[in-house]
Amino acid sequence: MQRWLVALLIFLSALLARPVETRAEEVDLALVLAVDASGSVNQQRFEMQKRGYVEAFRNPRVWRAIQSGMRGAIAVQMFQWTGPFLQREAVGWMIIRDQASAEAFAKAIEEGPRQLYGGGTSISGAIDHGVRMLEEAPHQAARRVIDVSGDGENSSGRLARVARDAAVAQGIVINGLPILAFEPFLDRHYEQEVIGGEGAFMIVAKNFETFGDAVLRKLIAEIADLR
Repeated sequence: MQRWLVALLIFLSALLARPVETRAEEVDLALVLAVDASGSVNQQRFEMQKRGYVEAFRNPRVWRAIQSGMRGAIAVQMFQWTGPFLQREAVGWMIIRDQASAEAFAKAIEEGPRQLYGGGTSISGAIDHGVRMLEEAPHQAARRVIDVSGDGENSSGRLARVARDAAVAQGIVINGLPILAFEPFLDRHYEQEVIGGEGAFMIVAKNFETFGDAVLRKLIAEIADLR
């Protein structure tokens, strides 16, 4: 066999042996939802939070906000958090672009069990974990946001503002949803220590009963990038 033909066959074999590179899907937003599961959140309150997220993703206003983006899609992931090193995935990364995919995400939240019941209140731990989740996200996102909801100040782990500043330095935005059921001035802590990044904001829930309305308004503002 001629040398040029052998060389060609070797080249083609090497080319076919290469792994096929798949391009990560582009989305308008990669959103991490960090849900408080600390000791102050009893099962009834936890279910109110859960129901708030489920109903929000089933709301047509959220679908319209998603479809208003340039790519018409967002990637979302949810985890429960308590102490500095206590975080558990509730729903893995999913892309939402329409009613069907939003319903799938809502159903995953609805059917997922509570995985944590105590261990402190470490907002900084939640932020740090959210950063890791965004780093591992299998999508290319124009914006990256961590959405922290909780009913208490950071009481364990490193200072919340230290974790926040490290996240913001990586171009990540942190928004907040403080629940004022037990700490009437928790919103001040979130404003000063938790939220950060370009366009960062928070929406306050006065109690767990009003959490659903607050999370709906917050998701719409986050997804549509309203400032």
